[in-house]
Amino acid sequence: MKLARPDVFHPRIVLAGCPALPEGDGDDAGLVDALRARGLHPRWLSWDDPATSTADLVILRATWDYTERLDEFLEWTRRVPHLLNPPAVVAWNTDKHYLADLSAAGVPTVPSAFFAPGERVQIPRGEVVVKPAVGAGSVGALRFRDVDAARAHAATLHAAGQTALVQPFDPRVGDGETALVFLRGEPSHAFTKGPMLPAPGEVPVFDESGTYAEERLQPADPDDELWDVGRAALGAAAEHLGIRVTDLLYARVDVLGDAAAPALLELELVEPSLCWRQLGDAARAR
Repeated sequence: MKLARPDVFHPRIVLAGCPALPEGDGDDAGLVDALRARGLHPRWLSWDDPATSTADLVILRATWDYTERLDEFLEWTRRVPHLLNPPAVVAWNTDKHYLADLSAAGVPTVPSAFFAPGERVQIPRGEVVVKPAVGAGSVGALRFRDVDAARAHAATLHAAGQTALVQPFDPRVGDGETALVFLRGEPSHAFTKGPMLPAPGEVPVFDESGTYAEERLQPADPDDELWDVGRAALGAAAEHLGIRVTDLLYARVDVLGDAAAPALLELELVEPSLCWRQLGDAARAR
């Protein structure tokens, strides 16, 4: 395929992976060819590859180890030229304290309490989820019915220098989450994700990487009212960060329940899986 005229400037784009996934996790298969067909020059690199500094644009796609190297990763996001999503967005979204910001802005979210190392952890009655405030792929997230076991897991997180996030377990998780994908602030497509956290005492099931909880995905066609929840989340995030919604190249909003009683579980602005594999060829080519 002839890519472009040599006398016309065509941006060099890096799709950023990580050392374990320098060419992504497979969800973005076909993205390189699609960008080349548009006259661009894309390639995959691990985010910590020095060659990322020579790109005209870097797009975060599979930087899955950032939680283990957070300070180094955030410093790199500030240094690399023309990053999407922008560095300030990434810094805010890597820590689930953003849930408190969204809740304060009126976005319906799953109730969340944060406990830094040294703070006494309060565990509400009933089944709960305890997870690190900085985490990805459900790593370190566990369900508990026993208060002492929940506190013990929080203590383990504290011992590792991590803030513990405690949430009441929402039984609607059993029905799956609806993941709403936005591109430049506009709805693109949606899919459902089956429950990822095993019940207390059950053995977790991991994906092909052996690191992250396995996701069971299906295409979805949510009502407009559920898309409105996603729009509200993006609007609140943009206002908090002082940017425009259109500054977000990509976003994924994970919601529990239906439009009558939705609860935002996560807003993914760093390197979310966008589930391209659930789309047909024509939809992916748009």
